Formats: sequence, C-alpha cells, structure tokens
Amino acid sequence: MLLMKHGSLFLRSCLLVLFSVMLLLLPGIAAFADVNAPQQPASSVPAAAPVVVVPVHQSIENGLQKFLERALKEAEEASAMYIILDIDTLGGRVDAAEEIGEMIRSSKVPTLAYVHGKAVSAGSYIALNATKIAMEPGSSIGAAAVVDIAGNEIESVKVIAHWSSEMRAAAELRGRNPLIAEAMVDKNVGVSMPQLTRNVPKGQLVSLTAEEAIKVGYAEVIAKDVNDAIRFVGGADHPVLHIDPTPAEKFARFITQPWVSMLLLFIGIAGVLIELFVPGFGVPGIVGLIGFGLYFFGNYISGFAGVEDIALFVIGVVLLIIEIFVSSFGIIGILGIACLFSSVIMAANNTKQAALNLSIAVVLAIIVVAIIIKYFKHRGVWNRFILREKLTTDQGFTSSRIRTDLLGKSGLSVTPLRPAGTILVADERVDVVTTGEFIPVNKQVVVVQVEGSRIVVREAHELVQ
Repeated sequence: MLLMKHGSLFLRSCLLVLFSVMLLLLPGIAAFADVNAPQQPASSVPAAAPVVVVPVHQSIENGLQKFLERALKEAEEASAMYIILDIDTLGGRVDAAEEIGEMIRSSKVPTLAYVHGKAVSAGSYIALNATKIAMEPGSSIGAAAVVDIAGNEIESVKVIAHWSSEMRAAAELRGRNPLIAEAMVDKNVGVSMPQLTRNVPKGQLVSLTAEEAIKVGYAEVIAKDVNDAIRFVGGADHPVLHIDPTPAEKFARFITQPWVSMLLLFIGIAGVLIELFVPGFGVPGIVGLIGFGLYFFGNYISGFAGVEDIALFVIGVVLLIIEIFVSSFGIIGILGIACLFSSVIMAANNTKQAALNLSIAVVLAIIVVAIIIKYFKHRGVWNRFILREKLTTDQGFTSSRIRTDLLGKSGLSVTPLRPAGTILVADERVDVVTTGEFIPVNKQVVVVQVEGSRIVVREAHELVQ
C-alpha cells in the first residue's frame, strides 16, 4: 500500500511538471503557429474595399509630391485593398522623389508600381519603393543617373554615393538585388546578371526591359494594362477608384517648375518696376502683379506657401512705394526689398532653388527696366520732383519788362552811376549800369546795350570821341 501510494504521488508530480512546461511553452507555440500561418487570401478583404489607381506621369517635382500625398491619404481613408501607381515618367527632381519614396514605404495600404511606359531615373526609385512591381510589355526601368538642369550627368562623388545608397536601400527593402539598383545610378559599378547570361560592364548604366526585370526579380508580373495589374493583386471583383489631379493641382504642378517660377518672378519684378519708374502705362503693373500672383498661387495650392508669405510680400511692395515718395535714407526701401525676397523664398519648397530663380529674375528684370527707362525717361517718376518747365519769352512768360526800345537813346544821370544808378530818359526814370566806370550826376549818357532787364549805358562824350 505504501508503495502504491508513493507511485501515485510520483505520477501526479510528473503530470504537474509536464503541465507546467506546456504552460510555459504555449505562448511560443502560439507565436510559431501565427508566424508560419498562411497569408490571408485576397478574398478575405472586404468586397467594398476599392483598388485605388493613382497616375505618376510626366516629370517628378514638388507638385506631384503634394498630389501623391493627398492621393495616398484618400486611399487610406477609403480602406483601399491596394494602391496601383500608374508610372510613366522620365524622372525629375531627386528631393521630390525621395519624399515620394518615403510616403510609399510608410503607406499602410500595399502598393503596386505598374510601369506602363518608362520608369527612368527618379521614376525607378519610386517603383522600387512599391510593395510589388508590374510592367507593361515593352516598358523599361532603370538608367537612374543624376543629371543637372541641362541634362548633363553630375560627376560629384557625394551626390552619386547618396543616390546610389537610396536606390540600394529601396531594392533591399523589397528583397531585390541591390547591386543592380546601384548599377542603375553609378556607371562605375558594373554588375553580373547570370539570369540574363550577360554582364553590364563599367561605364554603362543598367536599364531593364519588362522581360529582363522579371528574370532578375525586379518585377513580379507582366501586365498588358491596368486591368491586368488589378487582377494580379486580386482586385478583379473590387471597385476601382481613380484619383486624378484636380485642375488646380495640374496648374500648380506646371507653375512650380523651376523655369516657370523664374519666368513668373521676372515678369512680376519687371512689371512692377516699370510701373513705378515709368508710370502711365498701367499694363506692366497689372502684368507684374499677375506674375507674382501666379507664383504665390501655385506654391499655395501645392501646400508650400502660406497666408503669412503672401502678407509679407504685400508689406514689401507697400514699403517700396513709400520709399519712392518719402525720403528715409534708403531704410524703408531696404526693408521692403528684404520682405519681398523673404516672401518669395519662404513660399517655395526648395529655398536654394527659389533663391537662384529670384537672383536670375532680378538681373534680367534690371536689364529690361534699364532699357525701358532709357527710351521712356521723359515719363519717369523722377519728373514729378524736378521742375523742368522753362519760362521763356516764346511761351509768353516775362519776369520783367524788356526795354529794347531804349537802345541808342540818350538820358541824364540823376544819381551817381557806381556803376549802377538811375538816369532820366524822356521824363522816365530808368535803372541802369555802366560798363564799369563811374559817372557823376547830371552827365549825358547813351544806352548802348539791353540784355533782358539789364540796361547798359556809357557817357555821351566817350561815344563822340
């Protein structure tokens, strides 16, 4: 009995230990099961969840960045099952592409980059940040070298290294070969692609066709159109929501391009200066204000400029007008220029680019205004402060009586002429001067010269001699 009792106690103890171990292992088992559980099929997504299609066309710039920010936010609010980025671009601004890439990476809704034309340069970077990539037959991706405004490749080691690291990071994020992404940027890298049985030597940039991208793992599927791409993500039975730029956003994208911004600033500065210094036309002033208005409108719609920037600009214009009419030793004028420059630069997303655009616009405007002033200087504002009217005899103005009728006549000095004095000519007292000599009282004199109100006489006996 004692043996049986001890055996039963041992068995209970073993069961208790086993149960305790299972309790300790249960969270790990559950976690393991959860990690290795198959992904939910697309059919589990609510049928009302839309597939959102967003165009990424033309050049990549700040206006596109703001549009995509709005589009991704609307897609998230609509509880979209997928976002399809319809990409067809030759690239654009690197800074705008980096901001767009960050938005795509942080999107709570999975994304598919559908390359239906070209995803070149910054367009490649945007596509690589998407969750998946689909490509249209005949499309291409790659050739992401950094170029300047003129289209020349930038040789700066720092710039190339930075952009290469960004491309590598985007490729690694989605499990793609980072060397291929780096070779799209830096022609000094070179890369071996055994899947294509070819190597890209140093001195060349990598660019992949749709078929090549599939083979090297840079695209998941070839889709002949957007509908094919939608079916690939399992959205065939889901509503499709197209988010397109509004007319104001399209207009803002055009205006915020660097060359357009510079042109608007030039028109604004030149127009206002011409109206201030050569008033009377009216048209230059109106055109100038329209130029500035469009500049601030574009940046305001794009979300770069605020009401405070526009208010600062208005203050600057008012101060410049005050400086023209009120002497302040240039203090008000300097403050006005500072307000104008600050408002223009603060209203832009890229302050360095805005400062460059403003500098070029100011130089061009000064040249044009100088030419206008040269040909229309008679209408200049300075004419308001300078008395240019001549009171000539031909215009009927006389400050005193012109006594040309006395020329050659004789008279008698009634006061000493030293050399000025008074003579009597036919009972009329006349103020005269001599040529320098002194003539005493009661001497006969003759008028020898009349210059306006100046009457010159000489003693009569000197003329006789």
